[in-house]
Amino acid sequence: MRPPELAALLLLVIVLHGVPVLGQEAGQAEIVLAEGLALPPVGQWGRTPVHTDAVESQIVAGTWQPPAQGHGYRFADGGARLWAPIAAGEDGWIRGDALRGGYVYWKVETETERPALLDAAGHAMVYANGEPRPGDLYSHGYVVLPVLLRKGENHFLFHCARGELRAKLVPAAGEVVMNLRDTTLPDYRAGEPGPYIAAAVVLNAGGRTRDDLVLVASREGVPPAATPLPSLGPFSARKVGFVLPGDGPAESGSVALGLAIVARGDPEARPVASGTIEIRVRRPDESHRRTFASGIDESVQYYAVNPARGLSRDGNRPALFLTLHGAGVDAIGQADAYAAKSWGHVVAPTNRRPFGFDWEDWGRLDAIEVLERAARELDTDPRRVYLTGHSMGGHGVWHVGTTFPDRFAAIGPSAGWVSFWSYAGATRAENASPLERALIAAASPSDTLALAGNLASCGVYILHGAADDNVPAEEGRTMARTLASFHHDWVHHEEPGAGHWWDSSDEPGTDCVDWAPMFDFFARHALPPEIRDVDFTTASPGVSADFRWARIEAQVRPLETSRIRVRLDPGQRRIAGTTANIARVSFSVESLAPGAPVRFDLDGTKGEAPWPEHGRLRLAREGETWVARTTPSPREKNPRRYGPFREAFRNRVLFVYGTRGSPEENASSYAKARYDAETFWYRGNGSIDVVADSAFDAGAQPDRSVVLYGNGETNGAWDALLADSPVQVRRGRVRIGEREIAGEDLACLFVRPRPDSEVALVGVVAGTGAAGMRLADRLPYFVSGVAYPDLTVLSSRTLEAGAAGVRVAGFFGIDWGVETGDLAWQDGPR
Repeated sequence: MRPPELAALLLLVIVLHGVPVLGQEAGQAEIVLAEGLALPPVGQWGRTPVHTDAVESQIVAGTWQPPAQGHGYRFADGGARLWAPIAAGEDGWIRGDALRGGYVYWKVETETERPALLDAAGHAMVYANGEPRPGDLYSHGYVVLPVLLRKGENHFLFHCARGELRAKLVPAAGEVVMNLRDTTLPDYRAGEPGPYIAAAVVLNAGGRTRDDLVLVASREGVPPAATPLPSLGPFSARKVGFVLPGDGPAESGSVALGLAIVARGDPEARPVASGTIEIRVRRPDESHRRTFASGIDESVQYYAVNPARGLSRDGNRPALFLTLHGAGVDAIGQADAYAAKSWGHVVAPTNRRPFGFDWEDWGRLDAIEVLERAARELDTDPRRVYLTGHSMGGHGVWHVGTTFPDRFAAIGPSAGWVSFWSYAGATRAENASPLERALIAAASPSDTLALAGNLASCGVYILHGAADDNVPAEEGRTMARTLASFHHDWVHHEEPGAGHWWDSSDEPGTDCVDWAPMFDFFARHALPPEIRDVDFTTASPGVSADFRWARIEAQVRPLETSRIRVRLDPGQRRIAGTTANIARVSFSVESLAPGAPVRFDLDGTKGEAPWPEHGRLRLAREGETWVARTTPSPREKNPRRYGPFREAFRNRVLFVYGTRGSPEENASSYAKARYDAETFWYRGNGSIDVVADSAFDAGAQPDRSVVLYGNGETNGAWDALLADSPVQVRRGRVRIGEREIAGEDLACLFVRPRPDSEVALVGVVAGTGAAGMRLADRLPYFVSGVAYPDLTVLSSRTLEAGAAGVRVAGFFGIDWGVETGDLAWQDGPR
């Protein structure tokens, strides 16, 4: 697009009428959910990889029919759950106890087939004419999804969670619509050069893929900025990144930007959608938002900075205080809860969303991604890094602090809960079977208490309100008792009479997060420049492998805790100590003078190795002894790609859906890939490429993790990525090594190394038939604390019997093999 066209576009954005904007009518009236049928809960959901649900069981089987009043479900204990009428109040919301885990059915009749925008809130998900779409669980109000209304009856089945629901169908004003309710925006920093990037949601309300769009951002007085948009699948919503025009204005305040989307190849550059946004302009000494492109999915994320003020000019670099927000809190609000510090910057990541992932999983990745980026951009002192946070963020301090203990000189959780098992309702099966133990092991990185010993290397300040009615003070006391058994540098303070969010002074900052004694404690701590002794535990090398110069590279028993206790003696050029549940380990020996051999004494095995290539000594367990080893094959499990299943959803992940099956199979594959991408948008502020197998070019997407949807017969990318996999899914069967499971109702999740990469993974969401793919639709792998091992095969019986319907679950071996792995099998009905 030529500059004159871009300049003309700015004028168009200002004076344009009739360009699609969210909520603008297109000749039809809105259709509002005023009455429907409600069904109380008919299953058990929770923070667990399997659930039961009688409605979903019928949907998976293909027997579900639109309900009628008085119909429902009767159970073996004599209880019944029946559909009953329910109506919205004057405010447009439907409320009732049935909506706490139950369903609402809404029938809509239209005279013609046409697109519409489903604008709903309060639900966990919805089946829109049988296709799964994500909900707005937290009622943020920004989930608007394009749907195709059929001529005649249309059926919407909402699964609700929090006791309320609102919904309406808004006419789609055009094929492309902008949704500016959900934006990720930076602040311009006065006088600082760009580029600055932002993100907003674009809806494709048409039946064709749009890969021909450009978003142009315009601002008075500077040239516009044009950004080609990624592919938008049919009837989908996607948050897209774009470049803002110009550098930071000289004066603080705000500036208005016009946004217009145009189609490439249109000689008149006519906008197909438009809108306006406002960007703050902040002085360098004011709190502000900084955006960046995430390495997880290339989406635009932000972090907030409350800069140091009156910074000492003693030559020391500033400290970095990484602060993690509580549930429902935005990162900029978290940063603004602190008074500016004279000796360091307060930095607040987002957890990907205000609720996000409880600072685990992708929330944990966001915290570390921001920590590393902020340290570079703000040029902070690597020895003076501190971790703090409140409520859910206090839990994040426990989780991130125990997972990456060598990154922080001290940590300070406030009102923090310990783990999902102590506070958030997660359960572990008693007398668990081997298969249940495999499912439990997949979630072991969430076990704070199992990793608590890692905190011995840093100072800990526990802060809690004694009268906290949200996160009980017993959570902090539990950690204090745990620390008392081994730690010698910790403080536990309970503020008498204080609740969950409290401030006991008129000074700047909020005491429950900005507690002066905690920051005084931080000031007395710094990371040592060198250490001789390492004592480190990890649940998974794929999550956390390193502590200073030691690295746990692989485990004997997958996802059970592994511990290393070793000492480096430079004078003796020797590393000595013990290990538990470790198959491979390596040590950086760069602190030694190069050239001479390095000695080791590990678990009683004494040996000597030549000076290692690249300054890292690598040892592998062979039976009960350790042997020196050269660089391991990247085809083996290693910290860069280890599994389990959910680890495939990172590393610039790409979704590929199948188009080589029947029309029903292809539609199901696309619908599931779209559902996952839109769910990750909602929960994780994500932006994931969703492409057809026919459009996937492995050579053009090097080192990206890929998630395949479909099976070996329906997805054309299968053979290129999984031809040598010991797990093969076909219609009617799953083959695992030499064993085979038959059935049309099997859903299969597994992860493999991408064969043309040393870092990327291939995740698979497969079904052996239409029922199997429908069973996969609602597996909750984007819910924090829910995890699946390397391989899980579920039958539709799980919806009635829970874990008893899982056919196999477990982990591949270090060589990614089945025979060398740890798989638990459960025979199903023949």
